[in-house]
Amino acid sequence: MSDSLKGKNNKVRVMYVRKDEEEAPRRPARSAPQGRDSTNKRGEAPRRGEGRPRRDRPDDGAGRRDKPAAMPDSPWKTHYQSEDEPLAADHGGISGKSFIDPEQLRRQRAEETRVYGENACQALYKSRPDSIVRAWFVQSVTPRFRDALRWMAANRKAYHVVDDEELAKASGTEHHGGVCFLIKKRTGLDAESYLQQTVAVEKDCVMALEDVSNPHNLGAILRSCAHFGVKGVMVDDSAALESGAAIRTAEGGAEHISAIQTDNLPEDLERFRQAGYTVVINSGRQGKPLASVTMPAKMVLVLGQEGNGQSEVMAETGDLSVSIGGTGRVAGLNVSVAAGILLAEWWRQHL
Repeated sequence: MSDSLKGKNNKVRVMYVRKDEEEAPRRPARSAPQGRDSTNKRGEAPRRGEGRPRRDRPDDGAGRRDKPAAMPDSPWKTHYQSEDEPLAADHGGISGKSFIDPEQLRRQRAEETRVYGENACQALYKSRPDSIVRAWFVQSVTPRFRDALRWMAANRKAYHVVDDEELAKASGTEHHGGVCFLIKKRTGLDAESYLQQTVAVEKDCVMALEDVSNPHNLGAILRSCAHFGVKGVMVDDSAALESGAAIRTAEGGAEHISAIQTDNLPEDLERFRQAGYTVVINSGRQGKPLASVTMPAKMVLVLGQEGNGQSEVMAETGDLSVSIGGTGRVAGLNVSVAAGILLAEWWRQHL
């Protein structure tokens, strides 16, 4: 702890407790001079100043005396510095660093994300409570999060009951649903790690997304995948599936999906093909009508770029191309709607 005062010469005087290792050995108590009683003639203790040598501070010639040196046995040190000299923090080894490393802060923020929405946060608490770092609630939702609040209190997880305006600041959106969690992001699997888990599985569907980045579309796809039993979604950025908007739109579905990170989608599709999966492409009007197609029991369903559909590379990679019939009055369906229709047909055929 530190304090500062200005002396007569307008310099800042800073006083702080010395560290233990800096303390000089304390001087032994003075003993009375030999041959002289420590009391006065009347047997009383000596008055202040009596029997003690006077310590006059030297005059600097202008009627002012120099600053006294700190007593060697005093727990305080005195440091004089000018007004222009910045005051350096000395924590005495108690509070550690006086600043946060910017690189460490950026790394920490990259590893964390904010999740909001009542259903999303309830599902997250039930499936991975240890990932919760901090939480914010409005008063009206706390009864429905009673178990979560008890768990956080028992595990020393910080939480705050705030008003709606404060929660909007904490979550970064007005559509927070009354609750927000700060969580540690999950790391995505690679294609080989996912395939090791499904070696003996006879029925499995993996969703592969090419350049689909809208968080609301991603959230809607995650919700359909969870509803129809899909366990893995392959994307070029697994962190996109952990965004607050995507998880909120998924309404709890994100907790049932594993993100599969891909740096080269055609190569990873070939890995799945070698493991017995059929690569199915949704190619608009050019593919076989969905109503006449037998969907493979083990397949990777590839959905293309938002607004443009699959790229030419993806169109050539597929083993089976299907189309969703309609009136033709619009160019096509939203990618999340198309995903729901295709997955519903796969689920129906392989109940």
